[in-house]
Amino acid sequence: MHGEYSVFLGLDVGKGEHHAVGLALDGKRLHDAPLPNTEARLQALFAKLARHGTVLVVVDQPASIGALPVAVARAGGHQVAYLPGLAMRRTADLHPGSAKTDARDAYVIADAARTLPHTLRRVDTGDEAPGPRQSRDGCPA
Repeated sequence: MHGEYSVFLGLDVGKGEHHAVGLALDGKRLHDAPLPNTEARLQALFAKLARHGTVLVVVDQPASIGALPVAVARAGGHQVAYLPGLAMRRTADLHPGSAKTDARDAYVIADAARTLPHTLRRVDTGDEAPGPRQSRDGCPA
């Protein structure tokens, strides 16, 4: 199921800054920090995490404010997926705590990618609003 990815990067996207949480296959946090929305900082983070293996970048918004991370990830050869809002809310209910913070949301996104791949949707090149296209095992195709 996860043989394809070694790192699951959850991005809670924002206008000027995102929050990024990178998890290894075993759940170990490889990264957990705010991330300025610049091409250089995104590239640096993706390269840092790629040293641990194949990275799956997962965003909560693939268009508008999430467009730059999606484009930079693709340009770097990384797969990109999207966690829809309803799946995000339901998955967040499975985690302790009730406060909505960018850091918590980024962790929920990364952990959903790691443990519940069927909740993800593939972000196709040129998609404005991704549909439910995915492989049979639930991972982005």
